[in-house]
Amino acid sequence: MHDPSEDELATARRRVDELRAQLAHHNYRYYVLDAPQISDADYDVLLRELAALEQKHPELLTADSPTQRVGGQPSALMMVVTLQ
Repeated sequence: MHDPSEDELATARRRVDELRAQLAHHNYRYYVLDAPQISDADYDVLLRELAALEQKHPELLTADSPTQRVGGQPSALMMVVTLQ
């Protein structure tokens, strides 16, 4: 017998993977290249969708999810400052 909840989970898993890939791309563009492709508001829409899917399907939540961390890699243009 076919379980519709398995289809829903598989669909959610695919969307979670897509969202994480999109968010990783946009994080890199924003934090490393300093060349964002989307607005902060559009980024937040993607992040909220991911958070909602992870809340609905906690088995899809991982420690490396964008919902579990703040910020990204610093830009290569940042200077190291030594305080004396």
